[in-house]
Amino acid sequence: MSMMDAPLLKVRELCKDFYYGAFRTRSIRVLDNINMEIHSGEIRGIVGQSGSGKTTLARCCLWLIKPSQGTVEFDGDNLALLDPNSLRAKRREFQMVFQDPSASLNPAMTVEEILREPFQVQGIGDRGYQDRRISELMQEVSLDESLRRRRPSQLSGGQQQRVGIARGLALQPRLLIADEPASALDVSVQAQILNLLADLKKRHGLTLILISHSLAVIHYLCSSISVMHQGRIVEEAAAAKFFAEPKHPYSMMLLNTMRISVAASSFSTDPGEADYGLRSGALSRCSFHEQCPRSMAVCKSQTPPLNEIHPGHKVACFLYL
Repeated sequence: MSMMDAPLLKVRELCKDFYYGAFRTRSIRVLDNINMEIHSGEIRGIVGQSGSGKTTLARCCLWLIKPSQGTVEFDGDNLALLDPNSLRAKRREFQMVFQDPSASLNPAMTVEEILREPFQVQGIGDRGYQDRRISELMQEVSLDESLRRRRPSQLSGGQQQRVGIARGLALQPRLLIADEPASALDVSVQAQILNLLADLKKRHGLTLILISHSLAVIHYLCSSISVMHQGRIVEEAAAAKFFAEPKHPYSMMLLNTMRISVAASSFSTDPGEADYGLRSGALSRCSFHEQCPRSMAVCKSQTPPLNEIHPGHKVACFLYL
């Protein structure tokens, strides 16, 4: 494979366990054997119901939390092997837009201070340079200069998320991960934020990972898709192929839910109650077998591997082995 074809982000055999209980002796596996590659210029959608591990995967990819096992490589560098200074410098190249802007923005800081902070942390530019970049960033996300001195509580939800996006773009990253960027907003504002992300992607040539529980949002923006269920990727394909020919029974259920919700003019395609991770007893079986209408005996005793059934189309299901 040539360097031009090398993935920008490569995740290999990544697992994340969280421990709980009085002596933290019990564990739940939130991510299980995740393998994923993201190439430059790609818009990857990661979809799944609430609690499927999407946000934890994003945080592991950016090394905001460390995985229990497995590797994350960005542009060929294993993040686990970088010293603190090298990791801080590498962070300029990947940034995140968080789901709830009211919770992710410091309430004591003004818009100007929030947008200046990334430059100060990285030691980039003098105050004059930073002021110019702040003005450019506000213009890019369609925020009026009159908002510079306002605090997050003085902004609307849409304006808060635009500040979050501007902060994510401040260091001119190569990869931007947007975690449910519109779900906390009014429906009337959601489309504006999604259109803004699409425009910024084209303008800057960004690689974008969009996390959502809504297939309608993924269908609108993304070129490829990974479907997650209980901490595992169960299907991965080009978006056009996925929406035309979904293979995994869980994917089919999501698409059926999407069609119903679109008919009802809803953005949500979350199929219901969340299942948070895998207990130890569930690690050696298909996570969807109890809900699957095509479940077989093998599904209850073995974990199906993520297998490539067509070029670029992978499915973790015994129906295709």
